[in-house]
Amino acid sequence: MKNSIRTRLILILVAFIMAFVLINITMNITFLERYYTHEKINDLINIYGEVNNMCNSDVSDEKLHSDEMYYSFNTIAANNGVTLYVFSMKNDGFWDFYDFSYPSVDSKSTAFSMIKPQLDNYVSADMGFGKIPGNYQLLEGADNYNLYKIFDDRIGSNYLELFGKLENSNYVYLRVNYQNMKESVTISNKFIGYIGIIVLLIGAVCMFFVGRQFTKPILDLADIADKMAKLDFDAKYEVKREDEIGRLGDSMNTLSEKLEQTISELKSANNELQYDIEKKVKLDEMRQEFLSNVSHELKTPIALIQGYAEGLADDVIDNVEDRKFYCDVIMDEAKKMNRMVKRLLDLNQLEFGTETPNMERFDVVEIIKSVVASSDILFRQKNVELNMYEPYPVYVWAEEYLVEEVLTNYVSNALNHLKEPNRIQIYTKNLGDVVRIGVRNTGDKIPEDELDKIWEKFYKVDKARTREYGGNGIGLSIVKAIMRSFNRECGVKNCDDGVEFWFELDSANKII
Repeated sequence: MKNSIRTRLILILVAFIMAFVLINITMNITFLERYYTHEKINDLINIYGEVNNMCNSDVSDEKLHSDEMYYSFNTIAANNGVTLYVFSMKNDGFWDFYDFSYPSVDSKSTAFSMIKPQLDNYVSADMGFGKIPGNYQLLEGADNYNLYKIFDDRIGSNYLELFGKLENSNYVYLRVNYQNMKESVTISNKFIGYIGIIVLLIGAVCMFFVGRQFTKPILDLADIADKMAKLDFDAKYEVKREDEIGRLGDSMNTLSEKLEQTISELKSANNELQYDIEKKVKLDEMRQEFLSNVSHELKTPIALIQGYAEGLADDVIDNVEDRKFYCDVIMDEAKKMNRMVKRLLDLNQLEFGTETPNMERFDVVEIIKSVVASSDILFRQKNVELNMYEPYPVYVWAEEYLVEEVLTNYVSNALNHLKEPNRIQIYTKNLGDVVRIGVRNTGDKIPEDELDKIWEKFYKVDKARTREYGGNGIGLSIVKAIMRSFNRECGVKNCDDGVEFWFELDSANKII
């Protein structure tokens, strides 16, 4: 990729190597010759000092010309790559001549003829009857020596030369070729250039593979980040490393876990919020339905009361018997309204009240007998065949008053929907830690799709029949609310000859 880290690493390496090569070449061109000159000057001065120490005033002329001294001079010249001459001026009565201690020079040789003009210039200047040529560039001067840079026209080369006087009054002449340094700088620059190209190629190839090792874990982390962006938190960075990438991988794994946990919490919160919204909508619907049902249930008795009351107020009734009938209707409808309001208040208290049932132990058979006794007149009016099979006590845990309310609703419901052969059965059944109480009556079955709806407020399976006996569809809602407060079950099922309603109560003497 054009903008990948690997490409950038390669480009950085190439730029660094090129810069390094260019800097080296520039430094060579600018400073190497000067540095070389400085070092050569120091070398010549140091050689002068070494030769001067060897030729001190205590050294005899015989020793100066000895093989030992010759070997020492030769070693110095060879090790330092310089031309070395040590000599003195002698006079034979007619002219001065050069007496060389090193090297052995034949005054008639070509080598001597090459060096003699140089020596003549320096010696004549030292003796005061000559001067240094103008093309000699003085680099450094001292009391006993001078160091020059000269250009030899005969061979077309630059030289560094030192001419000085020794402690024993001999002369020393040192000469080193300076032209070689310029060639060395050129060769060095070419060499650096070639090496730079080779290093550049090798470095780029190495960086290509090394960069891959660096970028691969980063690309893996990028893939994991892409999966996290798509809410896939199963991908984890598994490579264990102790470097920065390893720390980044651990951080990515931690981030993945935290995001997964946070999203899980958000989903749970969203579900709860959705549930609350649905619950609120349902409550609003129930409230509207409740108001509609209450209005509907109250509309008929209020209209009757209003109509009969207006009749009494307008004196449309002449005889006492009709007036009494009007009053009986008004009182009967008022009782129905009062009973319905009371039951609605009881239901509201059960569904939304904060009080818990007062649990007590009692004989449920006695409650059944009490409810049957209070409904005895209704049983006789409808010629009910009542079947009960509880000759002995059955003890349960509940609130006695609320259990009586449940039984009363069940018995009342059985009487209102009773049909031939007018049989009602009330039973108790031991189911281990609970006792089931059931009320069964002969009559029409409840449609299967309405079995779960009959527990809702104001729901009526047969609205016309319900109006006949003054029902308002609240009784079974009260039963459901009471059993919910007991944390126990209630239910209904169709039988072969009718319908059976049941509920269960605790019978165990232990705390669960």
